[in-house]
Amino acid sequence: MRIGLDFRAVTAAPYSGVARQALALYDTLRQRPATEVLPFTAAPADHPHRGKAVCPSYASPVAGLHRPTERWRFERHFLPEALRVHDVDAYVATVNMGLPVGLDAHQKRRTRWVLQMHDVFQLTLRNRHHSAWREKAYRLIDRLSIRHATRLADAIWVPSDHTAEALLTVLPDTAGRIRVLPNAVPFEPWQRIHKEVFAPLRYWLLVGTREPRKNIPWFVSAWSRARQQRPDLIPDLVLIGHPDDLPGAPSGVRFVHGIDDAQLSSWYRQAERLWHPAYAEGFGLPVVEAAACGTPVATATGSSLDEVTPPGSPRFDPRDGAALTALMLTLAQQRRTPADGPERLRQWASRYDLGPYARRLDELLAELA
Repeated sequence: MRIGLDFRAVTAAPYSGVARQALALYDTLRQRPATEVLPFTAAPADHPHRGKAVCPSYASPVAGLHRPTERWRFERHFLPEALRVHDVDAYVATVNMGLPVGLDAHQKRRTRWVLQMHDVFQLTLRNRHHSAWREKAYRLIDRLSIRHATRLADAIWVPSDHTAEALLTVLPDTAGRIRVLPNAVPFEPWQRIHKEVFAPLRYWLLVGTREPRKNIPWFVSAWSRARQQRPDLIPDLVLIGHPDDLPGAPSGVRFVHGIDDAQLSSWYRQAERLWHPAYAEGFGLPVVEAAACGTPVATATGSSLDEVTPPGSPRFDPRDGAALTALMLTLAQQRRTPADGPERLRQWASRYDLGPYARRLDELLAELA
């Protein structure tokens, strides 16, 4: 079986959550017997991916791969012919959209089409853009792209039951084609990779700050109130994200960005606790990654976080700031709860390791064939 894989997320943002999932899929597929995997991407002329992937002859800027003009150029003018030339049996689009446009009837039938939908928030929520005009334009283009991809797809893989239900609510005609493939968190790498980071002696950690649904300003406000009440007790706050995502952050908040997985692993491992306050989440990858490092978590209730939070971990309402402040004061005094044992957390996280992931992927590919 020859499988094509959209690799653009790995080219554009190799340490993002979506890219890590594309890499996990790529590496797992390469281990399957009688399976050949061909990554497809656009890239600059001198990019190393040109040595391992099927790429257009033209050069594309890494920072611009998400732009509508680059997407159209790749999906309409390059991908259909490239997939035909390489005689691909199945093609997986890995970024909520991205299946080819302009296929003839024979090619639609010849190839099996898979869409990975990490969430449906491009359809249901307002994402962050630099201007209102860009927001409206991207919202329209994303809706058209997702609608096209969901119509073409023979199978739609989602990471959680929550996302499956949300997709079915928004696009009822996807019924019968949705399958749950939980995200992969390779257990061994998260145990052994690390790189020295200059971390505070005590800190709480948040991963992901850009999108409004991550709920960061609300969380920082609750943390600031707790800090004012007990400055001797409440630790610093480290945010994996850019300072522009939270202008005017109070004292005690530190931003870290542009890091690789080895550095992220060290930030996870040394944190007193990971907090995940998102009010909308398609899976909640940082929760599982932190648990794989043996780090306690506290998560918001609702969305997919109800599925991926280790049993017994502290939970909080993502809209009740006063209750969150009280919880922070309690946990800062306790430091750890009975559910926070590192070995217990790591054992729980192992359910998302590559072994279970590969077995589920085998089931989905057998069904697809």
